[in-house]
Amino acid sequence: MSSAKMIGRAVASCRLSSKGLRSRSVDLSILLSRNTYPIPNTRTMASKAITMDNINPNIVKLEYAVRGPLVTRAGEIEKELQKGADKPFKRVIKANIGDAHAMGQQPITFIRQVLSCVANPEIIETGNFPDDVKQRARDVLKSCGGSSVGSYTMSYGIESIRRHVAEYIQKRDGFPSDWNNVVLVGGASNGIKNCLQLLVNNINGKSSAVMIPIPQYPLYSASLAEYGLELVGYYLDEEHQWGLSTEELERSYAGGQEKNNVRAIVVINPGNPTGQVLSRENIEAIVKFAHAHNLFIFADEVYQHNVYAEGSEFFSFKKVMMEMGEPYNKMELASFMSVSKGYMGECGLRGGWMELVNLDPQVQVNLYKAISAMLCPSSLGQTAVDCVAKPPAPGEPSYDLWLKEKTQVLESLNKRAKIIADTFNQMEGFKCNIVQGAMYAFPQITLPPKAIEAAKKVGKAPDVFYAFQLLENTGICIVPGTGFGQKPGTYHFRTTILPQPALLQEMLDIFKSFHEKFTKQYS
Repeated sequence: MSSAKMIGRAVASCRLSSKGLRSRSVDLSILLSRNTYPIPNTRTMASKAITMDNINPNIVKLEYAVRGPLVTRAGEIEKELQKGADKPFKRVIKANIGDAHAMGQQPITFIRQVLSCVANPEIIETGNFPDDVKQRARDVLKSCGGSSVGSYTMSYGIESIRRHVAEYIQKRDGFPSDWNNVVLVGGASNGIKNCLQLLVNNINGKSSAVMIPIPQYPLYSASLAEYGLELVGYYLDEEHQWGLSTEELERSYAGGQEKNNVRAIVVINPGNPTGQVLSRENIEAIVKFAHAHNLFIFADEVYQHNVYAEGSEFFSFKKVMMEMGEPYNKMELASFMSVSKGYMGECGLRGGWMELVNLDPQVQVNLYKAISAMLCPSSLGQTAVDCVAKPPAPGEPSYDLWLKEKTQVLESLNKRAKIIADTFNQMEGFKCNIVQGAMYAFPQITLPPKAIEAAKKVGKAPDVFYAFQLLENTGICIVPGTGFGQKPGTYHFRTTILPQPALLQEMLDIFKSFHEKFTKQYS
């Protein structure tokens, strides 16, 4: 009998007439009892399909400090305060994460007006919006299926927005940018993880490894753990404004290469958590090092708008590579940008981009194939990207307000960057480098020997112990240096500069008072 006939008979035998369905009910329990699979009344831990014995070990290994146990405890304390718990403070100050709007920064009007119009197109005609806002919304909607941001877009993003990003990059660097090499992503983190996946491959019995800065942003250590890639750390030089020496890069590479295949290097500029801005000379040295060892460069440049210190200037890795000429302008690079940082602070929209430079065409095809499996980034996030890549131009109705708001945000961050470094440097036991850029300070703290002993007794790293004591006694939530990596024997923590000026000063005053009591307690 043909397979087609067999399928036909099986289908026919399963049919129940409507008359039969009306005349009698089907006892499902009888049908189920005919199968041979036991149906337990309860499930015990031993019968769970996924247990701690068989879970992906990479997930267990993964840690993400900026949303770790301290943040969990901070959330619990907030709930306790809401229920009227008696604490020596009245609110939790979350200085652990770079969430600008959560810390009181106001959204940029142009971005929010365009978002409003694309989300609710009716108000384009009825709302009191500037003409350039309305036109931008129309342009975005014209690129969306059904003229709705509720439709899927191309996996790599809306073409017109990718073109605007390429124009932004070309204007920034002075070198051509092909929009086909621009990928819109759900925040820079997604783009970084997409590219890291390309390296997951054991070669000649050795695991692939990636060089990352220490201190580092925990996204990298977490993602490497998730993908089974090896981490090879290179230390930034705290004594020289968190700069970088070629000798340290070579030391790190040689050590990593002994057991692994070191295939890429990550550079965060401006720095997170360290707040440094790399000099052009430093970038050139890194490029030469990467070329000598045939390394793929991950250029995390999401803070490129956040440069404060006098004499500091942002140079993109692509610009420096291109200006260095042959053979460096042929190197492989992925650079990343986000709408979560800068003057925008639109963290929750999850919008960003990456530009791919000099990738093998077939490798890029396969990367795009993998990205396609995730369908597309948020269309609202893409809309925010468009507003950043192509902001209002001089003479357009929204330009003056946009420039005023952007300038105010960056000038305020500049002042807060100075306040936080100056304050910590005036406190006994602290040493803090100038915050040249980004949104964080990473001060070093000297802890009394008795505090270190107390930390060991409760099974915590000394800086973690200090951070928990700070949280429980003041409500201030920071991230201990352990979560970012630090030279052995040193202790640090990361705090954002994002609290608005009055709250920031309040936080620093509380911090100072706590530290004096802590030092006295453990002296």
